[in-house]
Amino acid sequence: MTAPMNIGYDDIVRVWREADTVEAIDHAWLFDHLMPIGGDLDGPALEGWTLLAALAAQTSRLQVGVLVTSNRFRPPAMLAKIATTVDVIAGGRLQFGIGVGSRPGHPLGRREYDAHGLPFVPAADAVAALDEACTVIRRLWTATEPFDFAGEHVGLTGAFGNPKPVRVPPVLIGGRSAATLRVAARHADIWNIPGGDHDDVVARSALLDRYCAEIGRDPGAITRSIHLGVDYEHPRRTRDAIAAALDAGFRHFVLSPPAPYPQGVAAWLADRIIPGER
Repeated sequence: MTAPMNIGYDDIVRVWREADTVEAIDHAWLFDHLMPIGGDLDGPALEGWTLLAALAAQTSRLQVGVLVTSNRFRPPAMLAKIATTVDVIAGGRLQFGIGVGSRPGHPLGRREYDAHGLPFVPAADAVAALDEACTVIRRLWTATEPFDFAGEHVGLTGAFGNPKPVRVPPVLIGGRSAATLRVAARHADIWNIPGGDHDDVVARSALLDRYCAEIGRDPGAITRSIHLGVDYEHPRRTRDAIAAALDAGFRHFVLSPPAPYPQGVAAWLADRIIPGER
């Protein structure tokens, strides 16, 4: 995952083109923030979905996605259209990442809503809107006739997605709150959580299992994904975190090397971080 903040477009393109040639790397990600959330807070930040379209056109093998899209930024029917366009450009390689959006108590995430005139609804409403968005987006990808949708947070009349994605993208839902996990139990093909607190990660995965059981869904139908930072000076820390997550049933790993990216960073990840048996 290359966070597109305080880094130039050419550097991100370089890393993704390299990663596209490294067999050990299966997927590549951007984030969805409109302003930096670290480093120089007044520095540049490229918009995630626009950038993803450009990178999809310049790669041929990697699965690509945004980890994760803020459902607060774009109306879900518009987001479904954007995602379809990227999937068509990518030839069916999109993994569709989505989440509630920034936490209410995270000032660096919250400020971008105010700065761009975007509403920041209460957490409960945001989670309910995410649930409806996941329903609407998948339906727009698959429905063969126009439809109406009257939800508490989403209302559509004569909605129809054309063209369709090359394939129905797997839906990755990111988050750790109990409310978000209930949405993941209903809609996710992949569930992602930031690493760092291994015990909490394991507990949240077990809670997702419980919520799946409550609605009669096989918990094994949801691939467990974890997002881990990379320390160039101490690669073993990331390797140990991967090993612990593997033991806990995680099979989808998103690694974040910090910028600036050294030459050959994708090959370095494959040689120094990624286990041989994947």
